[in-house]
Amino acid sequence: MPDAGAIPAPATGVIQEDAGGRVHRFPLRVYFEDTDFSGVAYHANYLRWMERARSDLLRVVGIDQRGAFEAGEGVYAVADLQIRYRAPARLEDDLLVETRCIALGGASVTMDQRVLRGDTLLAEATVRAGFLTPGGRPRRQPAEWLARFRTLLPPGMA
Repeated sequence: MPDAGAIPAPATGVIQEDAGGRVHRFPLRVYFEDTDFSGVAYHANYLRWMERARSDLLRVVGIDQRGAFEAGEGVYAVADLQIRYRAPARLEDDLLVETRCIALGGASVTMDQRVLRGDTLLAEATVRAGFLTPGGRPRRQPAEWLARFRTLLPPGMA
């Protein structure tokens, strides 16, 4: 029997296989704070949701962002972002953010992301994040992290 005093863990994503390879799927819900007066999600929230999904992907594959930051090793920062909005999310919608790694460099990783409501595509983006020193200069990602990202690349690209 579950502990009645236990606090539930925050929502987390999962990595699954599909026809395109490995994809991270992160569930979320649209709350009142995410919307404008008409109940439509504000465009900047898609960026927040995608950032949460990318952060959760790192956590799921065992990349410790906080540990690297606190040790002075570095941190990821968005270097390039292209987004296309296709349909609005609305108050109380259950959404899914899908994230796929599509390219890997020594100091960067590129990911395709999609925000879905059921089968309806709401937004899609390509994001390149660079690994930076605490001083803001590009730095090679830790070898262990590169190995973890390689497991997420589409077949034939690893």
